[in-house]
Amino acid sequence: MAVRKLKPTTPGQRHKVIGAFDKITASAPEKSLIVGKRKTGGRNNEGHLTMRYIGGGHKQRYRFIDFKREKDGVPAVVKTIEYDPNRSARIALLFYVDGEKRYIIAPNGLEVGMTVMSGSNAAPEIGNCLPLKDIPVGTVIHNIELRPGQGAFMVRSAGTFAQLTSKEGNYAIIKLPSGETRKVLATCKATIGSVGNSDHALEQSGKAGRSRWLGRRPRNRGVVMNPVDHPMGGGEGRASGGHPRSRKGLYAKGLKTRAPKKQSSKYIIERRKK
Repeated sequence: MAVRKLKPTTPGQRHKVIGAFDKITASAPEKSLIVGKRKTGGRNNEGHLTMRYIGGGHKQRYRFIDFKREKDGVPAVVKTIEYDPNRSARIALLFYVDGEKRYIIAPNGLEVGMTVMSGSNAAPEIGNCLPLKDIPVGTVIHNIELRPGQGAFMVRSAGTFAQLTSKEGNYAIIKLPSGETRKVLATCKATIGSVGNSDHALEQSGKAGRSRWLGRRPRNRGVVMNPVDHPMGGGEGRASGGHPRSRKGLYAKGLKTRAPKKQSSKYIIERRKK
């Protein structure tokens, strides 16, 4: 993947950096794998605003992604690489030899015409999905399950990857993109390779309107509000001060939010970098 930097013919184009669509091979999604998507505008079932700064945006259709990859031993050919408005990564359409079609998240290096497979007998090659116990130590992986059969839960965003560092008994030790090192059951599945579209992090919207297309409404800072509206509001003139905190008074920086007695803490070997 690459990015395109546009000539500053208008103020909105001046800082605009967008992803190139050169790797995308289809303009319309597979009809059997999409469903209509209803927007909420941040409202709940009573019509009350419960999430601020949400609304508008382009109409989207949800693509069903196969995160479980449970068709073990059945080869599939990559038919297309497609854009998905619901995620930062690209998706790949697979045609299985038994006639079934499924979408997966497209890893870096996956090309149209390649064959992928899942299961213990699959080779540890890009796009193949294997249990962690069958993946060689040191391999770069993504789409990792936390519970066997649950489906991919971690490392699904564009450009991300984890690394299988070692194995201990029934567990595999994985270094995650956040820097955290943790144990995962070796019977959980993961996909070989890193997630594609790694240049997504370099994109810049260039104008406010592009955020509106994505369904993001303008967000105003707590500092410019009145004291009744925000803990950081008020003061004479352009006063900005106090500890950075949320509208509900929770500290925004440095406050530990993880429950101290959380069950899964025993699987974490090294916490993520601060």
